[in-house]
Amino acid sequence: MNRRTSALAALFLVNLLYGLNYVVAKGLMPRVIDPSGFILLRVCGAGVLFWSVRIFRPERVAWSDAKRLVLCGISGVAVNQLMFFHGLARTSPVHASIIMVATPILVLVLSGLLIGERITRGKAMGVMSGAAGALILVLSGGQGGGGASLLGDFFILVNASSYAVFLVMVKPLMSKYSALTVMSWCFLVGSILVVPFGWQGAAEVDWTGLAAADAWGLAFVVVMVTFAAYLMNTWALRAVQPSLAGTFIYLQPVLAIGAAWFLLPGSLGLGWLQALAAGAVFAGVWLVGRKEAPRAA
Repeated sequence: MNRRTSALAALFLVNLLYGLNYVVAKGLMPRVIDPSGFILLRVCGAGVLFWSVRIFRPERVAWSDAKRLVLCGISGVAVNQLMFFHGLARTSPVHASIIMVATPILVLVLSGLLIGERITRGKAMGVMSGAAGALILVLSGGQGGGGASLLGDFFILVNASSYAVFLVMVKPLMSKYSALTVMSWCFLVGSILVVPFGWQGAAEVDWTGLAAADAWGLAFVVVMVTFAAYLMNTWALRAVQPSLAGTFIYLQPVLAIGAAWFLLPGSLGLGWLQALAAGAVFAGVWLVGRKEAPRAA
């Protein structure tokens, strides 16, 4: 298996883990742990794993990159995780996964604003279509959405936006440092920021009385969905373009629906309005991602 094929396999596995996470994490909150406590466990747990591995692969980071690393830690870890878990606790797995499909569109907008990427007419139409779909989905929260709410959908939309900022900001760092180094510093910054929000929630958990299934669920989110997924995703970016990696996000709604079908029967709650919103988002994704023919001279 060549490096590109391995990267594609890694990206599929990453998004499979993310698809499963919508259902696994939803089942743990707030029954076992509240969202803020879960965030603290996830970020600090993965941070410890990153730094434990980094001991064997040290790499110096230039002070000139410190500001960018801090911004990546804020957008890609702290805000990203806080908004995702608080949103998921208040909305349905399907709503959350469909809204997250807007991330590549947000990346395109930010790339145009921050790094000067040219936005064509087709891409602009895609942005508007995707934004309209996400807005429809947010405004329809709670209408047959299997536990969805307006606030929860809004939090997931903020999560998608912060992750888009992270993807744009982290690109220059990935060309200079290893994925392990970048993730170690990002999670250190994120850990410091989430402690004030999550320490009380984590302290209230009856850790000694956890059921085996719940303990395995928590371990799955920390080790696989956070540590392994972040590491595989950034490693894959060394072999493929970010735009290609971004297209794998489109698999998440399908994988989340499949996971909900098997693990949470009866929780899908999809109606015609949600289907219309999803169609608008996917149409926007297609318009943004398609290759346009060159203009005639």
